[in-house]
Amino acid sequence: MMERRVTLVDVYLYPDNDWSRLDLSGYRVEATDGEVGKVDEATHEIGSGAIIVDTGPWIFGKRVMLPVGVIARIDEDERRIWVNLTKDEIRNAPEFDESLHPDPAYREELGSYYSLNRPPGPDYGKDDRGS
Repeated sequence: MMERRVTLVDVYLYPDNDWSRLDLSGYRVEATDGEVGKVDEATHEIGSGAIIVDTGPWIFGKRVMLPVGVIARIDEDERRIWVNLTKDEIRNAPEFDESLHPDPAYREELGSYYSLNRPPGPDYGKDDRGS
């Protein structure tokens, strides 16, 4: 079995480059163990490499920035995104700070958190059917 090593740069790259052309605003976001919220409109303001997820009442309105490298699958018809994180990993993530998002140190902190919490395994650009 081949292990996938994730660098800070990788975590900010889409596993499937075609996804970078999609407007993901409003898409529902699913962790490995259930729904966590919707992609916030602020995603377009921060540029590529991450999505902002509004967790709504699940975590009392907390917004988190998820690097796009954690996306496992996107279903355009259902407007749904699956990520390779658990709800606890998202709950415990640093909260999105709009004033810091362009700061390289902030992005590195987030990238480190998600790189450390990302499971080793196959290329996660594949969907759950392995294709």
